[in-house]
Amino acid sequence: MDINTALPLVIRKSKAHGGLARGLHEAAKAIEQHNAHLCVLVDDCDQPDYVKLVKAPCADQNVKVPRAPSAKTLGEWAGLCKDRFEGKARKVVGCSCVVVKVWK
Repeated sequence: MDINTALPLVIRKSKAHGGLARGLHEAAKAIEQHNAHLCVLVDDCDQPDYVKLVKAPCADQNVKVPRAPSAKTLGEWAGLCKDRFEGKARKVVGCSCVVVKVWK
């Protein structure tokens, strides 16, 4: 299993157990409180200040920062969407940063 197939599974499991911080504010709080195990950042983030604000505390606390392909994909993984009966996501909200606090 490679990182691209494992990452969505870890994020979905973390969401199911209530251990997912979505967005910059929640992510920064989780990292500063030493609760972060993993921080996922998107590749298409166009604001360098946003990236610095996430990567600097992660480097201080030895938190790994893997990359997701796009904000819409990460939003779908994090559950920021409506699901149809067929299992296809609709009305996906983009998300630039997700922190995994708990996974089992």
